[in-house]
Formats: sequence, C-alpha cells, structure tokens
Amino acid sequence: MRISSAESLIMEALWRDSPLSAEQVMAQVSEDQGWTPATVKSLLNRLLTKGAVAAEAQGRRYLYRPLIARNDYVHTESRGLIDRLFDGRLAPMVAHFSQRETLSPEDVAELKRLIAEIDDGR
Repeated sequence: MRISSAESLIMEALWRDSPLSAEQVMAQVSEDQGWTPATVKSLLNRLLTKGAVAAEAQGRRYLYRPLIARNDYVHTESRGLIDRLFDGRLAPMVAHFSQRETLSPEDVAELKRLIAEIDDGR
C-alpha cells in the first residue's frame, strides 16, 4: 500500500491518538500545512479507500482509526527505500548518509550499540 506524504501526516495524527474525528485530525495537522477541512476529509477518504484507516459512525460524525500499525508501515517504507536505492543492502545506505551528513556523537554511539547487539545475537 502506497501512502503519500500528505496522507502520512494524517496517519501520524491517528497513530498518536485515535480514534479521532475529522475535526480533531484537522486540529492536529492543518495549522502547519494550511489545509482546509475539505483537504483533510479528502485525505481521510483516500486512506479509507486504500484500507489504511477505518471509520465508525458516532452520531453525526465519524471517528477514524488506523488499520495498519506504524511499525509495519515504517518497515515497508524503509525496506522499499533500501531495495530501490541500495540494492537491498543496509550498509551502503548507512555509508551514504555518513558521507553526506554529519553524524552526531549520539548517532555514532547508537550505531555502535546496534552493531554490538547484532553481533551478540549471532
């Protein structure tokens, strides 16, 4: 399932707190984006059509909740990026970012910790 960057902002709001009405979603995302209520409702409808969210009627409004877990979405998107750009290999991706971006000491320490955990698990 492909979720656009605009749709992912809606999903992030729902992953943080759900169920939410369209108005509550709008309150969380529209100010930063400058979206109208119609835009938010359109994005919610697209996500409904894709099966990414569910809607439950509550009186005269609908409450929306995610049907896919954030971790599953992040995994799928990450895997797709690594497959498309780095031939499915993680090390070239990390090398690319370390050459293009300055890694903070915290980032380096975390990478070392992750590698140690991987080595310990083998």
